[in-house]
Amino acid sequence: MTKTNTSNPDTDLSGIHIVVTGASSGIGLAMAEGLLRAGATVALASRPGVKLDNQVKRLKLSGLNAYGLPLDVRSETSVADSVEWVQRTWGKLDVLVNNAGIGMRTVNKRFMVEPQPFFQVTPDGFRNLIDTNLTGYFLVARGFTPLMIKHGHGKIINIMINRETTMCKGFIPYGPSGSGAESLSYIMAEDLRPYGITVNMLLPGGATDTGMIPEDLKRQIKSPLLRPRVMVEPIIFLASSMSDGITAERITALEFSKRLIKYKTVD
Repeated sequence: MTKTNTSNPDTDLSGIHIVVTGASSGIGLAMAEGLLRAGATVALASRPGVKLDNQVKRLKLSGLNAYGLPLDVRSETSVADSVEWVQRTWGKLDVLVNNAGIGMRTVNKRFMVEPQPFFQVTPDGFRNLIDTNLTGYFLVARGFTPLMIKHGHGKIINIMINRETTMCKGFIPYGPSGSGAESLSYIMAEDLRPYGITVNMLLPGGATDTGMIPEDLKRQIKSPLLRPRVMVEPIIFLASSMSDGITAERITALEFSKRLIKYKTVD
């Protein structure tokens, strides 16, 4: 297996089984590859298609323990099929990374330069984004949590958006989906404390080059876009034994190094 060398055995993820949703591109793919190179076994969960197949093939050719897992996070049946596959293939799940989501371009392709007021958003556009970005997190976590409870351990990491985005003009329904996912995460953390399962949140900390921003609008952004790899170091930390006992935390990738010092001090 081709792994990233690390001097810290606590971030060696050998033997750790992880599902990452929305993993065929962008942040999800960057996190999945980072976790794989740290030694984890990772299922890249995404809607089936050539994009997913090609990424899994590329990672396998690199000697990494990658699997493709067709998944529509909006479908209870699809989620149940994925849970059954994990039970049958791995027998356990150590870490779930909820990342699958769609952006504002699905309701307004020019959202960055021509914000659209909420009363012009179509009900179907609203429902489609909420069903993916919020209800999808609920359905996937609801599906896999019993497997974690059965084995007495597990970690759930929900990928978030900046709080500023939740209050930004013209960002309905993307903003509300982010606020809802954050509230969902805090409540999940409390519900799962008695079971020894942790729930944490991770966000990049700025606009990120994920494909959600149309190419012709990227030049409208004054600050440089973050690269998806900004998520790699903190996701490895959250999946590793170094984060044991940490729950209900909201971690910004750009500030992770400073926070890591805090965690080490507490330990």
